[in-house]
Amino acid sequence: MSKKWKPDSWRQLPIKQQPPYADKEKLQKVESQLAQFPPLVSIDEVEKLKAELALVAEEKAFLLQCGDCAESFTEFSRDNLKSFFRTLMQMTVTLMQGVKKPIVKVGRVAGQYAKPRSQEDETIDGVTLPSYRGDIINAIDFTKEARVSDPQRLIESYFHSSASLNYLRSLALGGYGNLRKINKWNEEFAHNLSGKSNIEEVVKKINDNLSFIESCGLDSSSLPQLTTANFFTSHEALLLNYEQAFIKKDGEKFYDLSAHMLWIGDRTRHPDEAHVEFMRGISNPIAFKVGPSITADELLRLLDILNPQNEAGRITLISRMGASKVEELLPPLVKAVRDSGKKVIWSCDPMHGNTIKAATGYKTRKFDDILSEIKSFFEVHRACGTYAGGIHFEMTGQNVTECLGGNQKINELDLKDRYHTHCDPRLNASQSVELAFLIAEELSKNN
Repeated sequence: MSKKWKPDSWRQLPIKQQPPYADKEKLQKVESQLAQFPPLVSIDEVEKLKAELALVAEEKAFLLQCGDCAESFTEFSRDNLKSFFRTLMQMTVTLMQGVKKPIVKVGRVAGQYAKPRSQEDETIDGVTLPSYRGDIINAIDFTKEARVSDPQRLIESYFHSSASLNYLRSLALGGYGNLRKINKWNEEFAHNLSGKSNIEEVVKKINDNLSFIESCGLDSSSLPQLTTANFFTSHEALLLNYEQAFIKKDGEKFYDLSAHMLWIGDRTRHPDEAHVEFMRGISNPIAFKVGPSITADELLRLLDILNPQNEAGRITLISRMGASKVEELLPPLVKAVRDSGKKVIWSCDPMHGNTIKAATGYKTRKFDDILSEIKSFFEVHRACGTYAGGIHFEMTGQNVTECLGGNQKINELDLKDRYHTHCDPRLNASQSVELAFLIAEELSKNN
């Protein structure tokens, strides 16, 4: 690990999950162009998120991080962004009622265009081509031309991210986050569910709270706290040449202004490699995935490297164990961090450890497995006397059929109907909101 950090010090270290660009000259030109573009977020926004996350670390708030597995250029549209934000807000209001604390909202959006891959190549009908690595690198079509790593896609991703963020900001600040409106959506959702009595009770409680505010002479339709929403973006910092282009210095601090929050995946969190080196030098809130292969010593070493000042709000640990493993593998890690006195946020990713292949050939996840891992995650923290501070979902606001189960009772034969993901299966809008209600019920046990 380099002692003196610089924006490009990562380039001297081993690095995984990088695309093979054939035209190095074109790549360098694109990197120079990106460095001249306006940043996607501001330093003030990044610091605001860190302050909100510090509240989560202090058990005074709860983190909701969710969005696409991998954003795609073809699914980029006003309607898809609007349905994503609507679903996010429905989940937020529901969770807020359960946990009785503010919800910090962070989207996997406006930058989540790259995906790590298990294999360098993919073979179909005897033809082998480079794997699809996300729209920021190559195209999903199974042709030789589409699978070439194209530097120009870095610039396309920037403009798609910029347009997405601009529209989402307009929704967050333009009244689409109105609590009365959001709860009306949840009321309509509950009306269409079977076995909905608990959900209707939550909706009624929220309406009662809003009515109480209004009975005090306050107009809930004009209060900014009830009509606007703080909203932040995040993505996996996989392509470090892209991330380096957004580094800005402020005083003695460096910020990566491609997003408010960045994370390191389970495949790229080696402490002596490039991704950890890059992330240790930026002042953004950062996260890393905590999977079945990590040991307590490795976890503590990463925390020493990435948060040497033990700053609250700096680090989120995203647990992704799998429903059958979480009760065995998570407690030793939670206890080690607790006993070390390190300030972290523990968040549960119940998606990546629960991916299966259906008999029909589709990669999918079961709603019940997702809920099971979340419940076990909360139980582990209750037993350890620590705070389960967040959840991390791959979801969409669209009516897709990619995950099995839920109140819609999606089965394996249904998967083919609307299986649109460019990578991993996502919860649809109905499953996401249903899950939020079930989590709120679980969280209310502690209140």
